[in-house]
Amino acid sequence: MENLVMFDGIYKSKKVLITGHTGFKGSYLALWLKQLDANVVGISLPPQDDISHWKLINIDMDSHFFDIRDKEKLSKTIKQIKPDIIFHLAAQALVIASYDDPIDTWHSNLVGTVNVLESSRDIDNLKAVLCITTDKCYKNINKLEGYSEDDALGGFDPYSASKAACEIAISSYRNSFFMNTDTLIASARSGNVIGGGDWCKNRLIPDLIRSIDSGKPLEIRSPKATRPWHHVLETASGYLRLGQCLLEGNRNCAKSYNFGPKKDNNCSVEIIMKKIEPLWDKVKWRIDTKSWPHEACELYLDSMQAHSDLNWYEAWNIDDALYYTIEWYKEWFENNLIISLDQLDLYIETMQKENIDWIK
Repeated sequence: MENLVMFDGIYKSKKVLITGHTGFKGSYLALWLKQLDANVVGISLPPQDDISHWKLINIDMDSHFFDIRDKEKLSKTIKQIKPDIIFHLAAQALVIASYDDPIDTWHSNLVGTVNVLESSRDIDNLKAVLCITTDKCYKNINKLEGYSEDDALGGFDPYSASKAACEIAISSYRNSFFMNTDTLIASARSGNVIGGGDWCKNRLIPDLIRSIDSGKPLEIRSPKATRPWHHVLETASGYLRLGQCLLEGNRNCAKSYNFGPKKDNNCSVEIIMKKIEPLWDKVKWRIDTKSWPHEACELYLDSMQAHSDLNWYEAWNIDDALYYTIEWYKEWFENNLIISLDQLDLYIETMQKENIDWIK
């Protein structure tokens, strides 16, 4: 990657703030930005688990550990950092956890996002704020053709509803406070992200890895549920591409974008497990017949706007994404190796072959 110019070199020497940088997606975003010679700073809660991708990759960057719901501390810290762009990822990110603690979910997601936006209003050199929400922010009516950015927002569970509310808050702040400023505000709605190094509970792949470690079969709670699965590097590339456009001052990109896979990569949980089985002989699973809280059955994202506006496309299909995800965990389990950077290089090579204009 040493001789590769990406995103037109826009991130080189830029001060980039990531909230939630110790999380799964945040850690990959930080890793990539460091390779782009950005000056990366993070705000996050301290990692609670003994193991995390962020701890394993051990990035040399400035980190501030506190809760973004602390508005006074957040505003003071952002003013000290003086970022050129903010990627806001900090959130309570799980549907099941939102049933267990809905108040914390609403407070973390909605108030946390409002605090970031409010704290961004007086930063003179700030060019962009990109807030990350979710594919679950749409009012789910089991729409088979996929949800586009102008579809109705909604949410059955507290997590989904809180993220829909975040989208409304983001739009309100963009229109009320940032319309006539040099700071551009956008949001990104990505699909179900997989990849090596995720240990979050109540997610399919991390739960599978824990079952392998324990020697017990994984119990699948929603085998027929379909999701827009894609690799974490696909998501990061979308965020960085949109961030590039915002840093370049493209006001047409100051809106919401979906980042998801092609429709034929939208698979049920059961199909995902059948695809994983031949990749690792340790994989064992069965269908769980217990009753679980409601989760949407059909979910698919229409990413045509990202294709047309940003020239963003996924590089790896579902089979590639699953292969590289399982490869990461196998290398970690069997050889104690962390191959995140190697996989980033492979991903970029694939993007180069696709002749995408922002990969030089």
